[in-house]
Amino acid sequence: MSANNSPATPVRSRRLRLQEGGLLVVILLLGVLLTVFGGSVKVPKFETNAEGERVRVFRTNESGDKEPVLVEKNKFLNAQNLAQVAKDTSFIAIMAVGATFVIISGGIDLSVGAIYALASVLGALVLQRCGPEGAHAGLSPWISVSLGMLACVGTAVLCGFLNGGMIVALRVHPFIITLGTMAILRGVAFVITKGQSIGGFPQAFRDLIRWEIGDGLSLVPLVVMIIVTIVGGIYLARLATGRRVYAIGGNELASKFSGIQVNRVKLSVYIISGLTAGIAALLSIGYYGGATSGDGQGYELNVIAAAVVGGASLAGGKGSALGALLGALVIQLITTGIVILQIDQNYSQIIMGIVVIVAVVLDQLNNLLAKRRLLSHSK
Repeated sequence: MSANNSPATPVRSRRLRLQEGGLLVVILLLGVLLTVFGGSVKVPKFETNAEGERVRVFRTNESGDKEPVLVEKNKFLNAQNLAQVAKDTSFIAIMAVGATFVIISGGIDLSVGAIYALASVLGALVLQRCGPEGAHAGLSPWISVSLGMLACVGTAVLCGFLNGGMIVALRVHPFIITLGTMAILRGVAFVITKGQSIGGFPQAFRDLIRWEIGDGLSLVPLVVMIIVTIVGGIYLARLATGRRVYAIGGNELASKFSGIQVNRVKLSVYIISGLTAGIAALLSIGYYGGATSGDGQGYELNVIAAAVVGGASLAGGKGSALGALLGALVIQLITTGIVILQIDQNYSQIIMGIVVIVAVVLDQLNNLLAKRRLLSHSK
C-alpha cells in the first residue's frame, strides 16, 4: 500500500492537529502570564512628520524646557514588542521548518547554524561590492539586490546539497556528516572574513527587508515566515513528495520495497533545510545590515529544539511545518519572558535544555502509548 493512501495517514493528521492545538494553548497561556505579570513600561511617543519620517514627540514643561512625551504600555502586550517577538521568532522558525523535513525523514542536520553563517557572509560580500562604497556601486539596485540574494540563498542550497549528497553517497550517519560540515563551513566563513564584520549594503536592500508599516513595525520577516510555513505545510501534507518523506522516516526499508527513491528524497530534504537557512540568513543581513562568521552560533540547538517542541519525532515519521513555527514561538516566548520578568539571563540555556528534554520524553511516551494501542487493537 502506498504512503499516499495509507490508513495511518488520517491518524497521523489527527495527532498532528492535536499537538498543534496543544501548542496554541501553551502559547496563549504564556502570553496571558507575561501580560499579567510582566508589568508596564514608559516608552517615548513617536509620530509621523510631514516628510513621512517617524520622530519623537516633545512637550514644553513648566520650566520652559523641552522633554520627550512618554506613554505607558504593557511590557509584553504592545505592538512594538509583539513585532520584535515575531521578528526574533522568524529566523529560527524558518530554519526549523527546513529542519523538520530532515527530522521527519529520520535524519538530523547539525550544520544549519554554520550554513546560515556562510550564506550570510557570502551574500554580504556581494552586497558590499554593490554598496555605496563598493567596486560596483553603479549597478542598478534591482541587479545588485538580486545578485546578493542569489549569492546568499544559492550558497545555502549548495551546502544542503553537499550534506545530502555525502550522506547518500557515503552512507554515513547524518549526525557525523553534518557535525563535520558544521565545523568546515564555519571555518570557511571565518577564513573569508578574517573575523571581521561585513556591511555597507545598497540602501534598496535594507529598505526592502526593513520595510515598515504603521507605528514603525517591520513585518517582512513575519510575512516570509508565514509564507515558508504555508509552503512547507502544503508540501508535506498535500503533495506525494511530502508523503514520501513521512514514509521514509516511518520505515525506510518498506519505502524502498514500495518503489520510493529513498536517496532522492533524502537529498531533497537536506536541500530544503539549506534553502530555509539561506532565507533566514538573507533576512538577517538585511535587517541588521551586516554579517560575521560568528552569526548563527548555537542556532543548531534552537532550530532542532523548535522542531522537537513542535512535535517532530527524532525517531522520524512525525512532524509538521506549523508545529515547527509554533515550537519556535514557544521557545521565543520563554526567552522573552525571562527578559520581561527580569530573571537572570544565565538561566535561559538551562530552561531551553529542560524544555527540549521534556518535549522528547513526552514524544517517547506518546509513541509508547500508540504502540500499546496498536497491540491491543491487533488482539
